[in-house]
Amino acid sequence: MANTDDAQAELDSVEAELEMVELQISELLEKQTKLTSRKNKLLKILEGACSSAQPSGSTKAPKSSFSKQDLQHYEESDFSWSKEVQAKLCSVFQLSKFRPLQQAAINLSMSGKDLFLVMPTGRGKSLCYQLPALCSKGFTLVIAPLVSLMEDQLMYLKSINVSAVTLNASSTKEDSKRILAGMTDTNSPFKLLYVTPEKIAKSKLLMSKLEKAYNTGLLARIAVDEVHCCSQWGHDFRPDYKLLGILKRQFPNVPLVGLTATATSNVLKDCQKILCVQEPITLTAPFNRPNLYYEVRFKDNEDCTDQIAALIRGRYKNQSGIVYVFSQKDAEAVATELQKRDILAQPYHASMEPSDKSLVHQRWSSKKIQVVVATVAFGMGIDKADVRFVIHHTISKSIENYYQESGRAGRDDGQADCIVFFGFMDIFRISTMVVMENTGQQKLQNMVAYCQNVDRCRRSLMAIHFDEVWNDEECNQMCDVCRHGNDYITMDITQHARDVVEIVEMASSMDEKLTPLKVCEAWMGKGPAKRRKMIKVTSLSRLEVESIIIHLLLHGYFSEDFSFTPYTTHFYLKLGRKASLLKNGSHSITMKMKRREMSHATVKKVSQSAGEKSSAKVEGKRPADSDNKKSVAKKVKTLP
Repeated sequence: MANTDDAQAELDSVEAELEMVELQISELLEKQTKLTSRKNKLLKILEGACSSAQPSGSTKAPKSSFSKQDLQHYEESDFSWSKEVQAKLCSVFQLSKFRPLQQAAINLSMSGKDLFLVMPTGRGKSLCYQLPALCSKGFTLVIAPLVSLMEDQLMYLKSINVSAVTLNASSTKEDSKRILAGMTDTNSPFKLLYVTPEKIAKSKLLMSKLEKAYNTGLLARIAVDEVHCCSQWGHDFRPDYKLLGILKRQFPNVPLVGLTATATSNVLKDCQKILCVQEPITLTAPFNRPNLYYEVRFKDNEDCTDQIAALIRGRYKNQSGIVYVFSQKDAEAVATELQKRDILAQPYHASMEPSDKSLVHQRWSSKKIQVVVATVAFGMGIDKADVRFVIHHTISKSIENYYQESGRAGRDDGQADCIVFFGFMDIFRISTMVVMENTGQQKLQNMVAYCQNVDRCRRSLMAIHFDEVWNDEECNQMCDVCRHGNDYITMDITQHARDVVEIVEMASSMDEKLTPLKVCEAWMGKGPAKRRKMIKVTSLSRLEVESIIIHLLLHGYFSEDFSFTPYTTHFYLKLGRKASLLKNGSHSITMKMKRREMSHATVKKVSQSAGEKSSAKVEGKRPADSDNKKSVAKKVKTLP
């Protein structure tokens, strides 16, 4: 009997150890896959792939590639339309020269080529279809996802005397009748027609008029703005975009240009299939905006309005900016709080009347108000050049969203700041919002990892996301990590992890579910008295506790557990697939944390431990040398 008991105990031990080994193997295989993928991308670049113009991928190899020589050819100005294009660039758009890739994109479109243009926000994508529209017979059809985007474009085009119109749900019957008639008028009463994808999908009358315009040679080209909306892998998927393939099937000889600021190669492949474009040429501009300073700040508390107001009244006095918020309710509340602090701010969100939204937009564009407090409904296509700051009251739901929203700053190439305020509870508010999206949780976790990061250049994290190679020196100290490089400590959090995982494990054994907030409070000794007796209370600060819980969630020791009610979605923490590794005495977890966000006691403890063992536990990026500091001193302003 004793032998049987011993054998069973050893079997249990062996099975537990095997489970941990399998988890470690799984983790290593996952890491191997990521590293191999990155290695292959780097090899392609080193093998001479054209960095500024790459042919879009497809399941079959394209018949013809687009080389550097081809790009140089289309960058030239000896086409039959070149003189007219240059003349209208100067006389209509008041520009003396093109930005990188604009001339190539315009010449390709005028040549009748299908084109995908990936260009950072603020680099002049719109010009690449607006200028050709003025130099072509008939009109250009522009599909845009938001009415606010179309309003902004129309307001700008009207100011430079370009005839452009829109058809959307708020168009009057008289306007609709006039525009539909104009589509087949050989005198072309307008050069650009803006519509939503919903209009294409639902209006048979519009499709009928487009067919007549196509047959009479009046449909010059199709521009699909924010083309990433086609793809479910894109950060802003819109179901009606999936129906736009009808345009290329019905009008095969009309060139199509798809424009986006944020699309990976996989998203573009998806867009190519959805839009039924056979062999598009893809022009990709470098993602980097060297004039933007990126910074992450931790919220002093869940409402960071005081911190934001102090920045606006101090550093950004009399300068235009945007504050992005999570919800329509937040837009109203934060705008009201800023107004109480004598800041000229107005809310902007999708539920406002179109006339009210237009008024806010116009007042902000003309500097009658300083700040727009907005949801993500505001911004696509915003063309205000002198935006000096974009502040996120709440983190974005993905790096793509953040890149695009923050990119509304500094379009005049002057220095501008992009600051995101990172709060613990915001993660879980957004997580419940994206719960139904295929890749919503992974994209949110990437954004959280961007905010948690304390030792890598902010731009390097964006570069990996957009499949680009990045040299940290090119940042030029234009992110908080590069500017304050040695401001972090590496700490061993293994025992802390065991303690907090034990709290969730204990609750689970009692059929209890704990929200992240309840886990924090329990670990800090603020829960019910009966629970405090059963757990090891931590002496860590609130910020340290939150950072460790986030770290464990990002690395698979915790996992999301959603619960749905008729009115809301709740987020609970449960044990993740790697939680059992903590039962292995040799398993360890480290994390990097900013010194200024750690309690004095923790810094002292870590420093003492590092002194006893080795200097390896206290790390930091090497500060920029004095020569480098001198070289960038004129380019950057001093930040508090």
